[in-house]
Amino acid sequence: MVASYADVARVMSVYFDGLYYSDSLRLASVFHTRALYACSTEDALVYRTIAEYLPIVDARPSPASRGETRHDRIVSIEFGGPALAFVRAECSIGPKFFTDFLTLIRTDDRWQIISKVFHFDLRS
Repeated sequence: MVASYADVARVMSVYFDGLYYSDSLRLASVFHTRALYACSTEDALVYRTIAEYLPIVDARPSPASRGETRHDRIVSIEFGGPALAFVRAECSIGPKFFTDFLTLIRTDDRWQIISKVFHFDLRS
């Protein structure tokens, strides 16, 4: 499992960079093409495919361009087998502080995020 932990941590590094730089190409490289994106923090459930989510990333100003301090970190990585991992992560974009629950699968000889379910709090 040590190698798997390091592999998942590398995926998370690309994920965090993709969010910080609003770089959909980086994010696309770590998400499975059939991944789901969901949040129910506000009144209505937000549910998107990864194809719907990536253009939103491209359209927003990046935290890097605004000079925001990075607050991304892996809280935990758990394995459910040789091809299943669960990551709890935290990061921020603007006034939103996110808690992400990411499920990763190992397919096509690499780890990919198959689901992103998250909550955010507004901070000033």
